[in-house]
Formats: sequence, C-alpha cells, structure tokens
Amino acid sequence: MALSPLKEIESQFARLPTESQLSLLERLVHQLRQNLETPNASWEAELAAMAADPQMQRELSRINSEFSAAEADGLGKN
Repeated sequence: MALSPLKEIESQFARLPTESQLSLLERLVHQLRQNLETPNASWEAELAAMAADPQMQRELSRINSEFSAAEADGLGKN
C-alpha cells in the first residue's frame, strides 16, 4: 500500500538530521508568512488603484450627490 504524499514527506523529514529538520522548518515558516502577507498587499494595491481611478471617483461623486438630501435631514447625527 502506497503512503499518502503527506506521510511520505513526514517519513523523509524524520530521516533528516535534526539541524536539517530545523533549517527546513524555518524556511517553510518563512515561505508561509510571505504567502500570508502577499494577498493583503495585493488587496491594498488594488484598493489604491480603484481610489485613484477617475471613473470610480466620478461614480462615487454621483452617489454622494444622490444621498446628499438624505444626509441633510440630520437623522444620522447624534
């Protein structure tokens, strides 16, 4: 019966010297942290691009104009 890929990795990892195991773990953690940070940075870059887009600014201005009458009634203010 063949080992699952994860079990095979665990088996090979167990055969490494302790120093190599530690080095590999540090590299994997570093890579995982970079992967976790990248989507957030990408999201922020996309958001900044949308905010700078003239078409998006026009649309937001139009929406603000539509709601200006509702804001003038003062119901949302404490």
